[in-house]
Amino acid sequence: MMETGFFSIGGVGQVDADIAFVLAKAAELNLPSLGSMGPVAARAEFARRLSRTNPPPPEGVEARDIVIADGLRGRLYQRQGGATVAAVLLYFHGGGFVVGDLETHDAQCRIMALRSGSAVVAVDYRLGPEHPYPAAIEDGIVALKWADREFAGKALGIGGDSAGGSLAAVTALHARDLGIELAAQLLIYPAVDQAGDFPSRRRLAQGYLLTQPDIEWFTEQYFVGRSGPVLEPDASPLRALSHAGLAPALVLTCGFDPLVDEGDAYAEALRQAGVPVRHVRLEGAIHGCLGLAAYVGAGKAALDEVCRFWVSAIS
Repeated sequence: MMETGFFSIGGVGQVDADIAFVLAKAAELNLPSLGSMGPVAARAEFARRLSRTNPPPPEGVEARDIVIADGLRGRLYQRQGGATVAAVLLYFHGGGFVVGDLETHDAQCRIMALRSGSAVVAVDYRLGPEHPYPAAIEDGIVALKWADREFAGKALGIGGDSAGGSLAAVTALHARDLGIELAAQLLIYPAVDQAGDFPSRRRLAQGYLLTQPDIEWFTEQYFVGRSGPVLEPDASPLRALSHAGLAPALVLTCGFDPLVDEGDAYAEALRQAGVPVRHVRLEGAIHGCLGLAAYVGAGKAALDEVCRFWVSAIS
């Protein structure tokens, strides 16, 4: 297992120069917020933006769409011509539980499969508002049980970014309670507490791509019909009664992300519960930097951390 503890990368209190350029360009273009478009148009716009900023997909990986269960699709990635895999990573894409799909995170999954030699299964979980909470959680549990059966005897891990990081954290809690052993959980700038009362939510509410109005819109689309924050562990894994016995974790946070404080708190909660944790804070980065990896160093660093941790977990 890779060295655990807290690791700070970059200059504290200052945005990375390439991130600052991206923020300035976004301000110049005056990009509309996803919440101003409605879910269907927002999904198309999110996909369009990531198609321009995602890292290039590597060669040497084969992918095929699969059916995990009735109504739940996925995509299986493996090295071309590789030997029988010894491990599989379930990956949940980001997008506020409203946008994102197999295509928006295809390049990242290909990179993880190529670098690790493991299989990667991207899960096309249901999205709100058409399928509100807890539909995504239900799909995560179905995918977990399927992977445990389908890849019996192989190392199993779960991971995700943003909303997908939240879904991965929740699924890890269910894995523990179901007696399903995980080799690792990879939590990339996860949302872990719907109370939203951390200082970074206020301090970084505007100007860093993910804004407080964005968060509120995603929350409304996902928690349809709920009044007030949903604090049960399936929505707010930070509030689980116990984090003991969970899989070793990589928790990656970004210094200029409204979610940084709750991500940091989750890493600390895991550590306090005796879970091996590698907590990496990319000090000058913003939420969603993984999807900017074609242009920004923090996105490449995030991918590197994820791949190294997963490889170390299954080696």
